[in-house]
This record gives sequence, structure tokens and C-alpha cells, in this order.
Amino acid sequence: MNLKDHIRGIPDFPKPGILFYDISTLLSNAKAWRATVDQMEAAIMPLKPDMLVGIESRGFLVAAPLALELGCGFGMVRKKGKLPGKTISFSYALEYGTDTIEVQADLVKPGQTVVVLDDLLATGGTAAAAVELCRKVGATVKGAAFIIELAFLNGRKKLDVPTTALVSYDS
Repeated sequence: MNLKDHIRGIPDFPKPGILFYDISTLLSNAKAWRATVDQMEAAIMPLKPDMLVGIESRGFLVAAPLALELGCGFGMVRKKGKLPGKTISFSYALEYGTDTIEVQADLVKPGQTVVVLDDLLATGGTAAAAVELCRKVGATVKGAAFIIELAFLNGRKKLDVPTTALVSYDS
């Protein structure tokens, strides 16, 4: 199945000049979503992760069902102030300013292996920060996986782990 047939482009969202790749149409089609989960499972299974870590918020949609399929745990990377209990944070540079993401301090036991997931890899800043944050709490990051990669933004170059994307757009 060609997953691109189930991803729609929405021009000028969230601002003029941006073409937003919307996975809502992929999620709403049971056969396309099943194919997506199956393809992600095949890509991640060889890494044998103890946990999948989803990046807020569409990364949760990818990581949670895959964790069930793979029989491993699921954890969340969220924006600062969104998680209860003790958290560990990581700040990173944006084009204009900084942002901070967090995980719960007890997300993983030291040495556990994780794969970081999100729906889309663009510039790679948030994904690279999530990888570093997982390392900060003691995880061994085995890889990162995405449904979509915007290859023209070169985000993959910011990641120092094996990286998988099911579909790629060159413009």
C-alpha cells in the first residue's frame, strides 16, 4: 500500500507558505493505519526496544499502538509542565528562541533501550532533543522512527541514531 495516497497536504497551514502533511486521513482509514503500524513494527522490531518513546502529541498516536504490537513499554516526551511528578527537562534551540521538553524522571531504568517516535521528521530539532533527553535519564537510544520525513529539511542529519521514515517528501 502506498501510504502517501492516505496523507493529505494542506497548504498554508499553520501559516502562509507551509504545506502541512496531515495524517488524519491516514488514521481514519483502518487498512491504511494497519499498514502503517505493520510497516513501523517491521522497521523497529530488529532494534528490540524495551520501550517506545513518543514525542507530543502525534508521536503518541504512533508509539502507543506499536508498543502494544511489540510487547514493550510506552513513554511520553512532553512540553514543559505537562507531566505530573518529578520530571527531567532538556532545553534546545529553535530557529528563534528555545523550547523545553520533559520526561518523567522514572521513565526508564538505566540501560533500558528505547526508540523515539513521532509522526513527522522535519528539521530534526525536537527529535534530537528527545534522543538526548532519553539519554539524560539513562536510556540507550537504539533508533528513531517516523511516518513522514521532509527530506529537504535535512532533519536526519541532526540524529545520531539509526533513523527510519516510511514515506519521504523532497519538497
